Amino acid sequence: MSKKFVYMFSEGDASMKNLLGGKGSNLAEMTKLGLPIPQGFTVTTEACIDYYNQGKKVTDEIQAEIFESLKKLEEIQGKKFGDTEEPLLVSVRSGARASMPGMMDTILNLGLNDVAVEGFARKTGNPRFAYDSYRRFIQMFSDVVMEMSKTFFEGILDEVKEEKGVKLDTELTADDLKEIIAKYKEIYKNKMGEDFPQDPKVQLMEAVKAVFRSWDNPRAIVYRRMNDIPGDWGTAVNVQAMVFGNMGETSGTGVAFTRNPSTGENKIYGEYLINAQGEDVVAGIRTPQPISHLEEDMPEAYAEFMRIAKHLENHYKDMQDMEFTIEDRKLYFLQTRSGKRTAPAALQIACDLVDEGMITPAEAVLRIDAKSLDQLLHPTFNAAALKAGQVIGQALPASPGAAAGKVYFTADDAKNAHVERGERVILVRLETSPEDIEGMHAAQGILTARGGMTSHAAVVARGMGTACVSGLGELKINEEEGFFELAGHVVKKGDYISLDGSTGKVYLGDIETEEATIGGNFERIMNWADEYRTLRVRTNADTPEDAKNAVKLGAEGIGLCRTEHMFFEADRIPKIRKMILSDTVEGREAALAELLEFQKADFKAMFEVLEGMPMTVRYLDPPLHEFVPTSEEDIAALAKDMNLTVEHVKNTIAGLHEFNPMMGHRGCRLAVTYPEIARMQTRAVMEAAIEVKNEKGYDIVPEIMIPLVGEKKELKFVKDIVVETAEAVKKEKGSDIQYHIGTMIEIPRAALLADEIAEEAEFFSFGTNDLTQMTFGFSRDDAGKFLDAYYKSKIYESDPFARLDQNGVGQLVKMSVEKGKATRPNIKLGICGEHGGDPSSVEFCHRVGLTYVSCSPFRVPIARLAAAQAALNNK
Repeated sequence: MSKKFVYMFSEGDASMKNLLGGKGSNLAEMTKLGLPIPQGFTVTTEACIDYYNQGKKVTDEIQAEIFESLKKLEEIQGKKFGDTEEPLLVSVRSGARASMPGMMDTILNLGLNDVAVEGFARKTGNPRFAYDSYRRFIQMFSDVVMEMSKTFFEGILDEVKEEKGVKLDTELTADDLKEIIAKYKEIYKNKMGEDFPQDPKVQLMEAVKAVFRSWDNPRAIVYRRMNDIPGDWGTAVNVQAMVFGNMGETSGTGVAFTRNPSTGENKIYGEYLINAQGEDVVAGIRTPQPISHLEEDMPEAYAEFMRIAKHLENHYKDMQDMEFTIEDRKLYFLQTRSGKRTAPAALQIACDLVDEGMITPAEAVLRIDAKSLDQLLHPTFNAAALKAGQVIGQALPASPGAAAGKVYFTADDAKNAHVERGERVILVRLETSPEDIEGMHAAQGILTARGGMTSHAAVVARGMGTACVSGLGELKINEEEGFFELAGHVVKKGDYISLDGSTGKVYLGDIETEEATIGGNFERIMNWADEYRTLRVRTNADTPEDAKNAVKLGAEGIGLCRTEHMFFEADRIPKIRKMILSDTVEGREAALAELLEFQKADFKAMFEVLEGMPMTVRYLDPPLHEFVPTSEEDIAALAKDMNLTVEHVKNTIAGLHEFNPMMGHRGCRLAVTYPEIARMQTRAVMEAAIEVKNEKGYDIVPEIMIPLVGEKKELKFVKDIVVETAEAVKKEKGSDIQYHIGTMIEIPRAALLADEIAEEAEFFSFGTNDLTQMTFGFSRDDAGKFLDAYYKSKIYESDPFARLDQNGVGQLVKMSVEKGKATRPNIKLGICGEHGGDPSSVEFCHRVGLTYVSCSPFRVPIARLAAAQAALNNK
């Protein structure tokens, strides 16, 4: 039996998400539940993959299946596709298995042509509605399928409205719309060199192919990279009989959530527009009414809507995001899915669902997007600074959080300002669209003149955790000349404004922000997560303040203390420079002796904060040239201080130059060349640990980590120095303190020889930043210059420095784990690259059997939750 590529809604269910996509499987499930769903069929994700495998062609077999399913739909609806009197019209929507709001393209009213629109007008007795539907279809088809800019069409629409003296599309007559259609078709012919397609079957197949193509459009690729969605999943296509919200005052369309997606409050939340189609709500062209108002407009439809919404939430046991249309007072549901929500709302909803007996704590833990916890740590405005702030506007609080930055009017400008110049950015748009995704991602905040709480800007901003204020109707934007006007103020490109996404207020100027505080729901979820996870979570911290923050957020120790960061302070840098400039062992030892007390005091402060929790101290790692002065003034001061000539200092600095410093004289190589560095650091660690143990009674076991090892004898050489010094300190202090010596696995050769290295190392910590760099053979500082081209060409799907490359680098980690355990079964295994805070990388660490992950302090909650999810998903 040949593979089936097309399923009627009545043939599927919710379990077929991977094949039918999220939208298709939910439409099938709702059909099964007997809900009022316009019927249709789904072209599977496998058909999309086949389309790409066939060189971007839909095979004859798949096309035949589509038309066979279309016949079945004609029978269900009692209408014929392409009929000139009562045509069956359809929508064509994408639906990947992971929700990608606004990332993929939709076509409505497909099946209309010059002849059918006349029959449609006669049959419905509503010419204005018929021609409005055709006008919309031409614009969508031209934009989505033929990739013509919609600005051509919007310009014509605005011109005609101005000419007729009306503000809203709904005020245009049937004759006005006929005039617009004629102009639309003329533009189409001018741009495409052919007439607008009149054969509905051609329209349908072109639309299906356009949805498949949209899986690989630039904004979809960016969204997938940001959300760890594999490129080989493909998207399904849903072909659904049209129902019309634009038939007049007894019709409408809307979007609603069963709970508030910003706060999690257990109250229906949404909005709708009378006499409109779906894109009007999400595009924000007209400002919609709150869903509660529907009770006044159409009480029966409202009562049925509330009943079904509750039914859907109870069925899926999660907050639902629903699209609906009312056609002449009859309610239809067009889709449902688990709704996107802010992190505070996700925690509130998960805890409430547990309290309501709908889900278990384990299910609650799995419901939270670990990455979204970042939102909880987003800033709020400083109260004193806010009092002095000047409010220049207030609109809808579309996505919570405070943001301040420089105004930019295009996505490209916003992205360039942030990426190239490191500026804080506020993206100001009339309305956002999927093309703006990279600019939105770069922005601290988003402000739009149009749109409601479920507009594109609002939904995407909430998903990203970016502050957003939408629907500020008084905002007059002049994008060409680079300014906007609001409340009598002219704000130019590059000027500062501040937004409060929680209140909807817009302020003039740059208002100071503060970090957010965390509520009780966070503690509940984290406590549940801690019950389920087996991976420990540490932090990367170099100061007592960082360590304190991380412990507050649940860190169970320090997995990476970078000692070199302690040398850069103003009172220490001259001493490390003296050490570097010294020609003799004695000179270097004298300079290091001055640093000893500083280093020891730092370690003591860290051990005190940790109260007996483990700390892994990485010995000096960067090449020495990073510490030497570069300005003439600093070079002269150093020369004077050391009684050397400026020329001598300059020659020494020049001698430290390396062609490839990241693979040069650094890490353990420094200790091999200058053993006195390792001696000083060992003395500092051991004296600090013994003194804090004696003073505070904490059970401290220092972990000393030798970086950049690639050979067992290399490790043994440095280890012998460490052991000799540590034992001498213990003897001097009369202490029996224990300590461990291990290494970072960050060179591929170390991974290959991990079994030998484990003979000397008591623990491994995977330095995946360097391991990734050396495995790929490109610099993490320079890779950004060409990685975009790799994403566009689908060579790489994600940044290997942000998300662990499990196929390549992951194999080296796995090999090291197996080899290390074979030699030393009780070896402690950790990861201390920034991958330790990336959820997909944390899951990999769980699967390969690491002991802990370590990440930056503010990613500790993400790692804790991701570790719990890894344990629950890999039972």
